[in-house]
Amino acid sequence: RRKRSQLKKDMEWHLKMLLLPRRNVSPFSHSPAASYTDSSDDETSPRDKQQKNSKGSSDFCVKNIKQAEFGRREIEIAEQEMPALMALRKRAQGEKPLAGAKIVGCTHITAQTAVLMETLGALGAQCRWAACNIYSTLNEVAAALAESGFPVFAWKGESEDDFWWCIDRCVNVEGWQPNMILDDGGDLTHWIYKKYPNMFKKIKGIVEESVTGVHRLYQLSKAGKLCVPAMNVNDSVTKQKFDNLYCCRESILDGLKRTTDMMFGGKQVVVCGYGEVGKGCCAALKAMGSIVYVTEIDPICALQACMDGFRLVKLNEVIRQVDIVITCTGNKNVVTREHLDRMKNSCIVCNMGHSNTEIDVASLRTPELTWERVRSQVDHVIWPDGKRIVLLAEGRLLNLSCSTVPTFVLSITATTQALALIELYNAPEGRYKQDVYLLPKKMDEYVASLHLPTFDAHLTELTDEQAKYLGLNKNGPFKPNYYRCWF
Repeated sequence: RRKRSQLKKDMEWHLKMLLLPRRNVSPFSHSPAASYTDSSDDETSPRDKQQKNSKGSSDFCVKNIKQAEFGRREIEIAEQEMPALMALRKRAQGEKPLAGAKIVGCTHITAQTAVLMETLGALGAQCRWAACNIYSTLNEVAAALAESGFPVFAWKGESEDDFWWCIDRCVNVEGWQPNMILDDGGDLTHWIYKKYPNMFKKIKGIVEESVTGVHRLYQLSKAGKLCVPAMNVNDSVTKQKFDNLYCCRESILDGLKRTTDMMFGGKQVVVCGYGEVGKGCCAALKAMGSIVYVTEIDPICALQACMDGFRLVKLNEVIRQVDIVITCTGNKNVVTREHLDRMKNSCIVCNMGHSNTEIDVASLRTPELTWERVRSQVDHVIWPDGKRIVLLAEGRLLNLSCSTVPTFVLSITATTQALALIELYNAPEGRYKQDVYLLPKKMDEYVASLHLPTFDAHLTELTDEQAKYLGLNKNGPFKPNYYRCWF
């Protein structure tokens, strides 16, 4: 009887714990500290708040400056996985190669970007920053940067109007004129061209890291409208082959799992685009047992997909049968309303490309379709007959909107960006004309070498005879500038 009584008490206690509100602190914890996400439920727009950091500055706009302590801890964790930036900070801090640089940036605002920004600051630069994606900002990290004195204008869940307002607050400030641009997607560059074209008289260069942004720069160059040198970081091997490939190979599963709790084994997936992003997504899904189809416009990438064991199809051929559709092209209207109408019930639709134009989400905002929010960044779009699709992040970048990305890989990209800024800022007049350039191969190799000690890796050195035979300098560069590392 005593055992039955105790069992009943135990069951009642467990039931009570299950019924506790989810935001309550664990019953096993006596810490008064609540989660840093508690205050994110505040619906007041950051634009309507009056906030100051501990130094009295209000030159920022973030969700909640009180989250700074949590953001600082995240930045400190990221520093441990970003050895090259920390090494660059240590090596170049004395000479301050960015002294006098006034950098306006528009990137994802995460702990990894914060390490980049603080490195640029340590090298002598002044920075002002906005987010390139309305969903990817980590509010606590933005707060930590604002607390450290960086003018940051970003929060998770911005509206389109907020997005452009934040960019304008970075650029249009009395007594401060940017002389360098660090962009991710081209929106910042576009805004300055549109609103403040005279600023380009003092801007020394643009560093751009995305497919979309680079495409915009080449369009400007072709039209004769690019009025400053620009560095195409996206096509650097250390960005293309690492960030695009390895980052997406790990983060695609994370983003899908967090949002849908799905199992990948046996699922039919179509990946649109077999560039480095598509390659990473396909490799991860194949390894988990998914049946993967690929769509591609480029015959070289298409042949790679076939040789890697994927079935090359047109989207129309498989749209009725697949369980997941993933876009990785950087293009527009890859998945149209016609495709969406033909998808089967509960098909998951998401985007791994930079831009939010790949899926025609606008065509879904019509009276006959019902939108149902399931959880953060997950929507059911329901047709009149009851069919529904699962749309993730409203067609925006899945991994940075819905999950996180591997810090070590971002260290490689961030170091490449930092070196590109240093190169453009310090280049003698005339070295770079009003055109788009690739980062010199020597710098690509230097970025890679800074990351090798993490793996206790030991490079082989050429002998004088070997170097002469190959026609190379013993210290590199080991590949020509046109080398793009396709495989």
